[in-house]
Amino acid sequence: MNLPKYKALRILLLLFSITLGAQNIQKPNIIVIYTDDQGYGDVGALNPDAKFKTPNMDKLANEGIIFTDGHSSDAVCSPSRYSLLTGRYSWRTSLKEGVLRADGPCLIEKDRMTIASLLQENGYKTAMIGKWHLQMEFEGSLGKERDWSKPFTDGPIEKGFDYYFGIPASMNYGILTYLENDKVLDPPVLWTKKKADKRPRAFSDSINPKGYRMTPPYISERKEGTNGWVEVAPSFNDELVLKTFADKAVDYISESAAEAKAGKPFFLYLPLTSPHLPHCTHPDFQGKSNCGNYGDFMEETDHRIGHVLEALKANGIEDNTLVIFSSDNGAETNYVYQREKYGHYSSLNFKGGKRDIYEGGHRVPFLMRWPNGIQAGEKSDVPVCQTDYLATIADIIGVKLPDNAGEDSYSLLPILKGERYDKAVRGAVIHHSVSGNFAIREGKWKLNMFRGSGGSLEPKIIEPKEGEAIYELYNMEEDPGETTNLYFNNPEVVKKLTQKITKIIEEGRTTPGTPQSYVKEGWDMPDWTKS
Repeated sequence: MNLPKYKALRILLLLFSITLGAQNIQKPNIIVIYTDDQGYGDVGALNPDAKFKTPNMDKLANEGIIFTDGHSSDAVCSPSRYSLLTGRYSWRTSLKEGVLRADGPCLIEKDRMTIASLLQENGYKTAMIGKWHLQMEFEGSLGKERDWSKPFTDGPIEKGFDYYFGIPASMNYGILTYLENDKVLDPPVLWTKKKADKRPRAFSDSINPKGYRMTPPYISERKEGTNGWVEVAPSFNDELVLKTFADKAVDYISESAAEAKAGKPFFLYLPLTSPHLPHCTHPDFQGKSNCGNYGDFMEETDHRIGHVLEALKANGIEDNTLVIFSSDNGAETNYVYQREKYGHYSSLNFKGGKRDIYEGGHRVPFLMRWPNGIQAGEKSDVPVCQTDYLATIADIIGVKLPDNAGEDSYSLLPILKGERYDKAVRGAVIHHSVSGNFAIREGKWKLNMFRGSGGSLEPKIIEPKEGEAIYELYNMEEDPGETTNLYFNNPEVVKKLTQKITKIIEEGRTTPGTPQSYVKEGWDMPDWTKS
């Protein structure tokens, strides 16, 4: 053997090893794309019979990992957003049921750790572009003594984000204008409310009881009292919101790419406004799908996500960027209309939809792609929750969470790395509905513990006796559609799960650690905790 060549080969191998090691320890950029009211069956890779196309969502699924049993923490908007960012169930706060408005104290408590603050403290640039819906405080009150020139407070930049661009809440109520950092860009001095959707495509959807728009023209003075009226900026156009957010996200990625390559990674939280009503599809996408306005809106959503993915590739940072994709809850009640008219199953084979304690209310698309860290084509059937994002990200960057943060967050990094994962390690997942109903999921068992109707379109299996809670027990491995109630057949399972959820509520955490305080005032505690 020629010695000089041998030495040269060793040097090359050593350099390659050092380079590879540097790549492996480099912190990834992180993007969380969060859609609004998107059901599990609204992704082609999860539903081959979908009546619209989602090639970019499919790309994330095919090039990363699919969590087939992934859940939002709640069946409605604001609670899930709180939990995603904090790793803590929102019913531990003052928000025990329902959702928030646009204007008011932020649900995220002062000094509570968020994904953004965690990453900000560990060398990341952080940005949010999109819908907040955790409240922020504006000067004045609805229609009274508003001063839009003053900064709003208690918003994203006070919760760990270096940069923010977006809207305060949903487009069917609240305040319709764009915000940047802590400024209102165009004062919402006009008024609007829900209007019939008169676009040509909507003619075929005329029997859809959920169809409406928040489109111009706007008026200078509201009429008929205060109900339903929304403050709106003269320049606001609901059809341009998705494009605006996607363009801003692409710009942010392009501006951050050089720093990311040099060792200053970024975090981008991108909560979109679709497919939440109103289905305000951009004109370029109207009439494109086989599922009415809803399908058109979904195809536009996928297209905008594609722009974000293309920006990562164009800037050479695709491989070391973790993209997390999910939805804040299941499909809106128009899933019934889509199913009956077009044969599209937004909830797939799961029961219920948005607001429900049933699976359709909170089992959502749950995808992650990270070429440097996740092998393509992976699947996991471990029941997981969006509360787990905080602990997973902390684990990825090598940070231990303090005892008073991420109380309901478990790291999924072992699953991402393809390691053997004991399902029991994750702990129980708690589900929650709009009316305050609870369910506990552990392994194959799910116990639904009803306290009210929850607004579900789906009939309950059993009727309540007056003054008593309803209980339903399902074997989710054999009956994911929740059709056969096994409550009366398995009293020992019911007892075990009831004791576990009671402990989880009373100790203020799901994860191991010191019991944590939570908001008890004004809460009619669940019936089973009083027995």
